[in-house]
Amino acid sequence: MENKELLKTAVNALLDKKAKNPQIIKIGDLTVLADYFILAGGTSTTQVKTLADEVEKKLSEKGVSPTRTEGYKGANWIVLDYIDVVVHIFHEETRQFYDLERLWQDGEFINIEEI
Repeated sequence: MENKELLKTAVNALLDKKAKNPQIIKIGDLTVLADYFILAGGTSTTQVKTLADEVEKKLSEKGVSPTRTEGYKGANWIVLDYIDVVVHIFHEETRQFYDLERLWQDGEFINIEEI
């Protein structure tokens, strides 16, 4: 699956479940960690888990599974690693605390409408 299709599927899954302020940051020019980060928030641990479940479900329907998943048990910050695209789903307070948007501000913020 191409990155653009993976981004679109993941973001649509997040939007379907009412994720708070989803963001896409292109970081491939800055690091070898991934090409893109998707950041999204939830208002409760239940919603954070639901968002992660929905992303996994929609991508698995297209034959793509994360190579690694972290944080599901605590559900304050769940990371779904799809190699080139890493999805970060935060409880809103945790998102504000770690502020990845600021840490990766040198990356290119992609307009979700364009995906």
